[in-house]
Formats: sequence, C-alpha cells, structure tokens
Amino acid sequence: MPDHSIQKPIPYYEQFYHSIKQMIFSGEFKPGDRINETQLAKSFNVSKSPVREAIRVLEREGLLIVDDKSKVRVYQPTHKDVREIYQCRQALEPFAVALTTERANDQQIGELEQLLQETAVAIQKENTAEDLINLNETFHLKLVTYCENSRLQKQIDDLHSLIYLFRVYNLTGLNRAKVILEQHQEVFKYIKAQDKQKAADAMFRHLQSDLDHLLMLLSQT
Repeated sequence: MPDHSIQKPIPYYEQFYHSIKQMIFSGEFKPGDRINETQLAKSFNVSKSPVREAIRVLEREGLLIVDDKSKVRVYQPTHKDVREIYQCRQALEPFAVALTTERANDQQIGELEQLLQETAVAIQKENTAEDLINLNETFHLKLVTYCENSRLQKQIDDLHSLIYLFRVYNLTGLNRAKVILEQHQEVFKYIKAQDKQKAADAMFRHLQSDLDHLLMLLSQT
C-alpha cells in the first residue's frame, strides 16, 4: 500500500536556528559578533518573528547572549566559563564511563571499537574538520547513552551546544585529531578490559587535556 502520509514542513524559526548555529560553528559569526535581527531577516527575506524565535532558542543553549539593552552577540568564552563547564563534564562523564564499563553489551563495545577505527581512517584520509568533530562527539555521546542513566544524560545534554562549540575550537593545533583519538583509545581499552576505575580516570585525564588546550588557545586570542 502506498505511503500517503504528509510530511510536516520544518518551521521557519527552526530553519533559521540551524542556519545561525552553523554560522557560529563554522566561524562565519565569530565570538563577540553582534547579531542584528533586522539584517538577518532581510538577508533571509522573512519577517523578524521567526528570526527572533531562533535567537531565543540559541540564547537558551548559550550560543547567543542578550544583554540588558537587548543587544544580541555571539557567545564569547571566558577562562572562568570554560573551567566551569569542564568541571561539570569531569564530574559527569567519568561516572558515565564507569557505568558504561559495567553495563555495555558486546554489540555496544563493538560499535565503540568500530567508531574508533573509522576515526583513525578519517584522520589518515585527512577528512574535513567537521567530520572529525562529529566522530569525536559521537564517541562521547555513545558512552553517555550506554550508561543507561537518563538523568545523567539530561545534565550533559543541557550543555550540548557549548560542548560542541568547544570541540570545534579544540581541534585547532598540530596533530590535535590524533591526540584526541589516542585518548579515546585509552578510555576504550579500559572499558573493554572492564576496569571501570581506570576507564573513568582516563576520561578525566582526556577532559583535562582538552581543557588545558582550550585555555591555552583562549590565552592566545
């Protein structure tokens, strides 16, 4: 029987949300840049209403900041803010890894191993930065998903957009993709060996390495 279902159109504000978000991640909108609703609406040839709604969503996610004069700017990381976010990650993700070490089944272990192999191939083939960032993100998301703790997952998901932005920044530098992969491989080694403490410790060290690198980058700007 043919499928007569009607595809629901994507709301305008959601389209603008994804467009503006990608412009931030790609660097087209840089940290501290002013975002003008009127100019954006004109460039998209729409009213300001869906643009304004997209901005509200991005503000909730932390990618846009609206000051007391209602001026909108792209989020600009500070050393203090970066440290606080990574403190949250270091409290949550090593625990997620410990739970995943206990709970992951053979299929999930295989998926993690396959993902790391795909990442190694992507680095060797010099894939795009976006490919490498997405592979990095997928590894972390799988570890959190496999821990089977929905409350913990929600806490991390609330920081998702800023964490992704930091991953974009963190890929900057010589051999960064290779360094990140090696640290992921260490985490996985202990997960596969079912040593939850060493797996959690490896994840904590990985996040500390990311934090140190990001703080160094911020100091150079």
